[in-house]
Amino acid sequence: MTRDAIRRACEPLLRRLFHLYWRFARGMTLGARAVVIDDSGRVFLVKHSYVSGWHLPGGGVEVGQSFEAAMRRELLEEGRIVPLGDVVLHGVFFNSHVSPRDHVAIFVVRQFRQDRMPAPNREIVACGFFAADALPDGTTPGTRLRIAEVLHGVPAIETWR
Repeated sequence: MTRDAIRRACEPLLRRLFHLYWRFARGMTLGARAVVIDDSGRVFLVKHSYVSGWHLPGGGVEVGQSFEAAMRRELLEEGRIVPLGDVVLHGVFFNSHVSPRDHVAIFVVRQFRQDRMPAPNREIVACGFFAADALPDGTTPGTRLRIAEVLHGVPAIETWR
């Protein structure tokens, strides 16, 4: 069995365990992600070691942290990206695919600094900038929808999908 197959097989159990822990540690889970757009109009995506597919960079909001602070921390950790100037809140979305208590804030980042592309690590196995019309296979439906809303003016819906 390949490493990828093992990860896919374990993914539902790991997700349930994390959310069981979070149910008691936190009343609601909050996340922050960003649509990071470079000067060529490409979008930055990440591929995690613990969940399948390509995603917008981001992660959980910690106790005592704002959505924006969480997004900035995650961009630095996952992509060595530092937003410059103001970021724009695109919306807050209910993500029932993860749990009935999960909400994700999406920011749009058009000005940023990235000193170099990060090397793969234990959390992020791959990352890169991709043209919106050439997203990698496995880009999640919610990720595709948020990109279409930001780049192509598709009307936003309140659920992640």
